[in-house]
Amino acid sequence: MTDIKIKCLGGMVGSALGDAIGELAFQYRNKEDICIQLDRLKELRYTDDTAMSIGLAESLVKKGILDQQDLGETFRYNYEREPWRGYASGPPTIFSMVKQSGITYAEAARGLFGGTGSLGNGAAMRIVPVGLFFHDSSDLYEKACMSAAVTHAHPVGKDGAAVQARAVSLVVKLDPNEAFSSRAFMDTLIDFSRTPEIEEKMRLIQKLINAQSPPSLAAEQLGQTVAVHESMPFALFSFLRHPKSFEDCLFCATLNGGDRDTLGAMACAISGAYLGIESISQSWRMKLENRSYIEDLALKLSEIKPVD
Repeated sequence: MTDIKIKCLGGMVGSALGDAIGELAFQYRNKEDICIQLDRLKELRYTDDTAMSIGLAESLVKKGILDQQDLGETFRYNYEREPWRGYASGPPTIFSMVKQSGITYAEAARGLFGGTGSLGNGAAMRIVPVGLFFHDSSDLYEKACMSAAVTHAHPVGKDGAAVQARAVSLVVKLDPNEAFSSRAFMDTLIDFSRTPEIEEKMRLIQKLINAQSPPSLAAEQLGQTVAVHESMPFALFSFLRHPKSFEDCLFCATLNGGDRDTLGAMACAISGAYLGIESISQSWRMKLENRSYIEDLALKLSEIKPVD
């Protein structure tokens, strides 16, 4: 198995496990209790975070490009099959608007929140397939924004998703057996960001990591809401705090408050794509709902070349 396959498997499965275990963290607030539940449970069930990541991967595999209309249709189809996954109000509202009026998904997304569009973390939580599939693309930012714009039209919502995708694309190319430079990693993300809100948080992450700040302080300073600039940065912090341990990254992301399942999905997408599938507990992997299908999508993302 080639490195890219190991990385894609790690990113997709890692993100799904971060989501599923993060969901447990809403009820069980410490590592010991969560681990007891992980031993007891026969299946780890994911939320809308992973359902939408699956949809994004399905569309990329089918089309070989970022096709906004197909992506929106895939999201809607998956939602209508499984509306109980825990979707926020935004996507179902967009799906209904498109169905009733015939406008595009991007047009519907622009109509949310009085015409500003959403700056929530929903586009970033699902973005891992874009970072994996387009990891060598010079226009990754534009691809990520196209993906986000189907549901998140606000510039901050798109910028946050793009930075998360860039983080995934960066670690795909790194050897986890070599020294990891958090400074070089964050310098790249600072340069990549295009909104003041996201750039400011990227700089703050760097300061917090340099100061070896405790996760509780970092969570407080970086933000703990569902807005992407107040959640995705702490997921990045969690990875940088524990770049060599998937498990430690996961528990850092999910045990310090906030949107725990989404923090887990975002942090573990990066950690899994960096460390590879073999870094993730096999007992957890075997319990992941739809594991075989998620792994199949990951392998296809590694094998198919994006269409120019």
